[in-house]
Amino acid sequence: MKIIERIKRASVFLKVLIVISIIFAIIFFWKVGKTIIKSSDLRGFRQPAVAVEISPIETGVIRDVGQFSGTLIPKSQFVVAPKVSGKLKKLYVNIGDRVYRGQIVAQLDDEEYLQQVAQAEADLKVAKANFEETKSALELARKELERAETLHKKGILSDAQFDSVRAQFQAQEAKFKVAEAQVANREAALETAKVRLSYTKIIATWETGGDVRYVGERFVDEGALLSVNTPIISIIEIQPITCVIYATDKDYFRIKIGQDVSVSSSVFPDKKFYGKVVRLAPLLKETSRQARVEIDIENEEEFLKPGMFVNAEIEFGRREKAKIVPFSAIVSRGNSQGIFLADIQNKKAIFKPVKVGIIEGERAEILEPSDISGSVVVLGQHLLQDGMGIILPEKRGEASQKFKKFPDQRRRKE
Repeated sequence: MKIIERIKRASVFLKVLIVISIIFAIIFFWKVGKTIIKSSDLRGFRQPAVAVEISPIETGVIRDVGQFSGTLIPKSQFVVAPKVSGKLKKLYVNIGDRVYRGQIVAQLDDEEYLQQVAQAEADLKVAKANFEETKSALELARKELERAETLHKKGILSDAQFDSVRAQFQAQEAKFKVAEAQVANREAALETAKVRLSYTKIIATWETGGDVRYVGERFVDEGALLSVNTPIISIIEIQPITCVIYATDKDYFRIKIGQDVSVSSSVFPDKKFYGKVVRLAPLLKETSRQARVEIDIENEEEFLKPGMFVNAEIEFGRREKAKIVPFSAIVSRGNSQGIFLADIQNKKAIFKPVKVGIIEGERAEILEPSDISGSVVVLGQHLLQDGMGIILPEKRGEASQKFKKFPDQRRRKE
């Protein structure tokens, strides 16, 4: 009986051992299979190829250019106004007309001022006549005084009589001085009247700049009654013309007097204008945090007009043999800024950290590494990681051949 029980126990133990072994085997093979499948999946899909476009790294000139927008204003501008009141009789110029230095641009009604000149001339004649009369009387008084002195010395004329003659001479001398002052006064009055008459001819004049300017605006019409300093026209200078831009503190300290400036306008897209920085404000306004910069532009053909909107470029520096890539090729991965170099043979993208220098429009300079070469990914780089596969576009020649092939086939079918 004991033997039979031992056999039964051994049989049960064997069955349990077999079951446990089978379970362990199943678990083992399940894990191994899962690992194999996972590794195969990772090999097949961990780095899928990405379709990209590439561009070669170039070596050339790149400039550090400041871009500004500004407005054109006249080089100088002033208003022509009368110095005397009166009716505007004639206006000889109009908007847009050329004005030369010293040119008469308007005429006031001068009848009243002509009358004032005539009256001053008449008063001067009377004053001169009185002067001649007093002058003659003074000569007689002087002779009488001389005769009285002679007689007084001889004792013929008393002291009282001599003092009377001397007093008459002094009175006549005073009258002469008054008449002389009256003549000077009337001459000054005549000159004043003539000057006021000359003010009826309104002349445009200026001290500096060229001899030719233009009428910018007209404020009154002929026949208008004008008071003193009523604006008639404005005179502007547009050769050279001034461009006003505003610079932030970032660019302010890089701008210097005398720097060359290139100016363009959307009105003349194919034409460039050139000037120099002539004035730089010594302060930045608190409201805008910008400083005013004035640029004089040569405007010999007078294409540019005050009030036009323009774009200005100031070159702060340049490099002749710089490594240049499209700005779109620069990406960030983690804390690094870099580019993806295209390994054309192995069709892989290699991330390369770089140090960027000058950025000019859509181009960027690579400072480090300085020996970089090859091609960079410019489209599709946002999907890339280091070492990922890439799909390069077909060659243009092949694509053009395929493009030409289809119309020929279609013509044959037709």
